[in-house]
This record gives sequence, C-alpha cells and structure tokens, in this order.
Amino acid sequence: MYGRTISYGLNGIDAEQIKVEADIRGGLARFTIVGLPSNSIKESRERVSAAIGNSGFRFSGGGNYTINLAPADLRKEGVALDLATAVAILNASRQIRSEKLDKFALIGELSLDGKLRPVKGILSMATAAWKDNVDGIIVPRDNVEEAAVIDELDVYPVDSLKECVEFLEGRTKLQPVKIDIEKLFAPDQLNIEDLFDVKGQFHVKRALEVAAAGGHNIMMIGPPGAGKTMLARRLPGILPEMTLEEALTTTKIHSVAGMITGNKNGLINVRPFRSPHHTISDIALIGGGSYPKPGEVSLAHNGVLFLDELPEFKKSVLEVLRQPIEDGTVNISRASSSLSFPAAFMLVSSMNPCPCGYHGNSDSKHTCNCSYTSIQRYRSRISGPLLDRIDIQIEVPAVKYNDLSALPSGEKSNDVRKRVNKSRSIQIERFKEDRIFNNAQMNTKSIRKYCKLDKDCQELLKLAMTKKGLSARAYDRIIKVSRTIADLEGSEKILPNHISEAVMYRSLDTKYWD
Repeated sequence: MYGRTISYGLNGIDAEQIKVEADIRGGLARFTIVGLPSNSIKESRERVSAAIGNSGFRFSGGGNYTINLAPADLRKEGVALDLATAVAILNASRQIRSEKLDKFALIGELSLDGKLRPVKGILSMATAAWKDNVDGIIVPRDNVEEAAVIDELDVYPVDSLKECVEFLEGRTKLQPVKIDIEKLFAPDQLNIEDLFDVKGQFHVKRALEVAAAGGHNIMMIGPPGAGKTMLARRLPGILPEMTLEEALTTTKIHSVAGMITGNKNGLINVRPFRSPHHTISDIALIGGGSYPKPGEVSLAHNGVLFLDELPEFKKSVLEVLRQPIEDGTVNISRASSSLSFPAAFMLVSSMNPCPCGYHGNSDSKHTCNCSYTSIQRYRSRISGPLLDRIDIQIEVPAVKYNDLSALPSGEKSNDVRKRVNKSRSIQIERFKEDRIFNNAQMNTKSIRKYCKLDKDCQELLKLAMTKKGLSARAYDRIIKVSRTIADLEGSEKILPNHISEAVMYRSLDTKYWD
C-alpha cells in the first residue's frame, strides 16, 4: 500500500519541496528511510511510530515500511519531516483518506505523545510553499507567526498529529492565521538603544553618522571605559529602518540558524547587532559544517558585526573576514554541495592602543608599562589588508569628569537617522541602475563615474596620500567616505572640506601602525 504527502527541507537559507512517500508491504518487520536522510531523520522512526500509536492510530510492529524522500539526490537534514512522514504512513495504511494531501504542506517535529514541536527554517519553507502555489501549510502553533509573515499563503497551526488528521479529513475546521506586517514596523514596536544616552564623544558620534550614512566599516581605538562598546551598540539605531525585503531575508537566516523560536513577532524588524566573543572559531564566524549553517557574518546581514577587542581574535579568524567584507556573500563548498549565504554587514570594531590599554594616556593614574615590542606585537595581529578595508578609524579618548557629571546632551538617534535616511535616499537614486545601495559598495568604475574631483580636491588628496603613505585601496575608500560626507550636506560635488574630513578618518593607521 502506498501513501504520499508534501513537506519542505532546507537547502542553505532557502527550502525545496520534499515528497514523502510511504510504502507498506508484508514480510519481516523493517522500517527504512531512503533519499539521503541525515541521522536526525533516520531517528524519526522511533518518534513517528510512538506518535502514531499514542495518537490513537494503528502502527503494526510487523510489516516492511519504506519511506522515500524525493528528490533522492538532495541531502535532507532536520526534524521538520516528522509530521509528513507520519501522515504518509497513515495514508498508506488507509487510516486517513483526504484530497488535501496533495495540496497542503505538512511541517513539524513530533514528540512521542503525538504533540508537535516547532522547527527551524519555517519562513524559508513558507516562502517556497507560496512559490509552489500550494493551498496552505500546516505548522506547529509555535511557528505560526513566523510562517504567517507570507501574507499570500494560508497558514494553519495545529498542536498534535491527531488535530492535523482531523483537519485534513474535514472533521475539524481551522482558520488561517494572518498578521499585520505594518504593525510590526511601528516605532513603538522597535527596541533601539539611543545615541542620546552617550555623554561626550561628539566627534565619534559624527563618525558613526558618516559610517551609517554610507554603510562604511569603522574602527574605534581608545582606552578601557571610554565608551567604545556603548557607542557601537547604538549604531543600529541610526541606520535606516529595515525594509520588508531586508527583514524577510534577515529572518530567514536567523530562522535557519534556529534563532527565531520564541519570537512573538515572527519577523526580525530591527537591524541585527552581532557581537561574537574573541574565542570564536573561523567556521563559527563564517559558517560551515557538514550540513553548512550560517555563521556570525551572515547573522549580521543587513546589520552590524561588532568585534570588540579586535586584536584578541585569532589572526586566522580575522583574515577570513576579508572576502565577505568585499563581496557581501559567503561561499561554502563541501563534497556534497556548495552554498552561498548573504553577508552584507557593517563591520564595527574596537581595540585598545596597547595590551594594557593606556598607551599615550595623559592621566597620571593610568600609565602604560607595555614594552615597545609587546605593543608592536599586539597591533600587528591586525593585518594591513584587513586594516585597508576599514574606511573610518576614529580615536575614542577617555571621557572627562565634566562630561560624565553633566546632563545628557546631543541629538537623539531618531534625529540622526533622519539625516542618514536622506543621505541613503540620495545614494539609492544615484545607484538605481548599478545594483548597489550605498557608497561603501561602489567599485572602481562607480567611483570614476560618481566621485569626480576638481583640482583642489586632487591636490589635497595627493598631499595626504604622499604624506601618509596610504595604499590604493585606502585612496578609493577616502573618496567613498568623501562622497558620503557630501551627501550628508546635500552637495552634488565633493569639496575640499569633505576630502579633509575623510582623510582625518584615515589618520590612525599611520599613527598606530607606521
């Protein structure tokens, strides 16, 4: 006897339709799953058989059960196929007959008592189901908000295998869940830390504004307690609001990584801020594994990757950042498959000027006792090619007592964000035919086209390049930052004062690494 259901499996951050076929024959007792299943899928035999029996259905200990997961050449991983496997067996044993089996996708992990548990990657699966024009999907109740983000798809939540069968047979009526997408992006729904909370450091706030306006990478160098981490954590609050398309892509990545379960909104509506510990491995940072999963650079897609105490990271870990910073994607190749994960993030890093953190400090209570050799060894952990990819380098001095004791002053994040949004709008209009979205993404051809310099600007830049001994990559990045500063002022042309400010943001690589 034969039965078939429809489900979905993950392939990177996307999903592909899986047809779950069940065949039951007489003979010796055997339960076989074919179609390149992972160990978690092979173990579903025990979960499925117990769930069927504990839900009031028959599961004979005898008989030859064969489960085929088609297409057979696609590796399957995870537990999302449990529900579809159980219903396929019930269909093959003629315990359920329903025309909906060919029209509805079944997704969910089964517990031994037949209850459904949430799975990861549900948004990717719902998106694929909508593209495949299925009538609807049946998911665990804890996954319904995430799946319902796809407004054009009917999403039905169920709590158990028994409830799913009753719905398919028409004995129970369920209403598809709908959510208000616009409400998720309402200002009162966004939890953002405010730049207004930071006392002093006005020049650093300006540098953060420039970085946010153009999507530039930024490094902050200063002693312990100067507020580097506090400033970095407020950068998402001045970045442009996420569009629905960005939110969907970001949510897909986090869902595939299993980090959405428990999110009542079902959608990531604030730009991600990822701050991995310096003991992280290169695979955890970039992504990978036998079944490749997104790493921290992908989890920071459309947001911020903050590397605190940058020299404390392993040099091999820092070097693998160079390719995703340039390309905005991570390509992972394995013997079985090759996958690409998006990784368009802003790199924000911080570090001390020396191992103790007080080199060059004028405070007599904190004097630096580090040797010249230890300082050079500490700074040399950051390679020249990586340093070249950081557009803005800013010094963060210790905050003075007068600033600390004064009432908070300066602009709120929303006010800064308005200028950033205006600047980004100029850039989107400028690059509408080039498939790039901000100044930091400009290539050499775009720089020649959109960043023409007059004679005064060229002379100023030539002087800066000659005096500081900067590289060709640094030359391009100074021009990109100049273009962003001009956009913030609403200037069509890049002026000498824009070049001067951009050059100022490249002064620390010669001060600390010369």
